[in-house]
Amino acid sequence: MKTITKLRMLMIILSLAITAPAFATIDPATEAAVNNATTDKAKTEIFENRIKEIRDMDRTDMTRAERKELRKEVKEIKTSMKALSGGVYISVGAIIIILLLILIL
Repeated sequence: MKTITKLRMLMIILSLAITAPAFATIDPATEAAVNNATTDKAKTEIFENRIKEIRDMDRTDMTRAERKELRKEVKEIKTSMKALSGGVYISVGAIIIILLLILIL
């Protein structure tokens, strides 16, 4: 029983040592990230509007080359939107804490 308690305490100490401290000051990098987020939202709206325009077009009168060019444009827009959207990231410390909670409970 004592070894389990010591092991739990060791895991808690290690998880606290791994996590990085958070500071209350706003540095220019975070300020720039906020500005980038607003421009990213504007870019995604522009891309979505362009995709809607392309889908609403009457493509029956277009030549084969024009349709191919539109397909390329849509592919480029989709790849750039994927790059702008980012993803959900979980830190290593959070994963360790989750695993510890699962093991304890």
